[in-house]
Amino acid sequence: MLLTYQYRLQPNQEQAATLSHWGELLRRHWNYALGQRLDYLRRTRSSIDRCSLISEPIGEIPARVDYYSQAANLKGTKSLFPEYKDIYADCQQQNLMRLDKAWKRWLVPDKSGKRGGKPRFKKQGDLCSITFPRVNSAKAGANLNSSTLKLSKIGEIPVILHRPIPDGFDIKQATIVSKADGWYISFALEDNTVPTSLPVDKIKSAVGIDVGLEKFLTTSDAEAIAVPLFYRKAQAVLARRQRKLARQSKGSNNYQKQANKVARLHLHIARQRKDFHYSVAHYLCTTYDLIGFEKLNIKGLARTRLAKSILDVAWRTFLNILQAVAVRRGKHTQEVDAKGTSIECFNCEERVVKDLSIRIHNCPNCSVCLDRDLNASLNILKRTVGQPFAACGGLVSRQPVRQELSFVNLRSPRQTAFSG
Repeated sequence: MLLTYQYRLQPNQEQAATLSHWGELLRRHWNYALGQRLDYLRRTRSSIDRCSLISEPIGEIPARVDYYSQAANLKGTKSLFPEYKDIYADCQQQNLMRLDKAWKRWLVPDKSGKRGGKPRFKKQGDLCSITFPRVNSAKAGANLNSSTLKLSKIGEIPVILHRPIPDGFDIKQATIVSKADGWYISFALEDNTVPTSLPVDKIKSAVGIDVGLEKFLTTSDAEAIAVPLFYRKAQAVLARRQRKLARQSKGSNNYQKQANKVARLHLHIARQRKDFHYSVAHYLCTTYDLIGFEKLNIKGLARTRLAKSILDVAWRTFLNILQAVAVRRGKHTQEVDAKGTSIECFNCEERVVKDLSIRIHNCPNCSVCLDRDLNASLNILKRTVGQPFAACGGLVSRQPVRQELSFVNLRSPRQTAFSG
């Protein structure tokens, strides 16, 4: 299992300038390598039913361009541009590997037939990470000793180890990232011990969760978690900073300072949201052994009028975090079909069609009256325990339900006004 631990770096001005210079050189190399690939694609492809001489450039057809050919040309790049000799060689190779992965995701579909987007040319400041593939080994470009990180051709940089690296974990690679508030390093740690999942016959508690916008989620035990609205609450401050940014001369020092303030506010909101997601995920995994959730088309929902609210709660990010936390803690998660969970009655399975504005489920067949989201979470629970976990000990499909929801008070992240 691979885990990522991120720590803050404290480089001096010279070291920070060197890291920024490396990032700029790698960005230029990315753009050049991407241009090579696109030029090869334009010169070698042709439509089946027409000639491409009119719309495509005429000239000598270049040799096939891939990672191996571009990596072999690194020596020629260093001879033409001596500044690339100052960059650790593995970092340049990792830059080409990243481009190769993006290129293959665009051209080669995955098992489900989906492809990634076309790789883009990066403008100044877009490429903000440098990867060292070897750490604490022979000929490694990065070595961590206590709280000091020694980088090849840069020197020793203090690291704030706010939590220790667990014993027995191997550091596979290190990635230095530039963020709005400074430099960070992410260590990819490999844990050879695979967490043992709870046996199916020992699952004693299960829950279905229904995510929403009025409430962040509602459980089948009639508990609800309020929507934090981190972005909505910061909109007024963000609007003021963006108006001030628009009045600055683009490219000036004042423009760069104000742009950094806007970026720091976005970073603060993202960190609040991430901390909230982890708090909810750990609460669910502590309370339940099996967690069922809906399979949602979040990408399609984000194209509606509710896009801002949907992107603010970040359902997909939360569900990914929930599954990762469940694996680490040996718990189970189950994704179920979301079709009809809000319409079907959990008690008698009668279809009760209602508008989105109606928040109460009132079944005319069995006279059940309860919160709409609670009814959906109960349906999710029924579909969860009816799948591969039907033999769960002590679980039944119909359990007593409280009519009113109770809101859970989690360990709330720092929600104070941002002043950085």
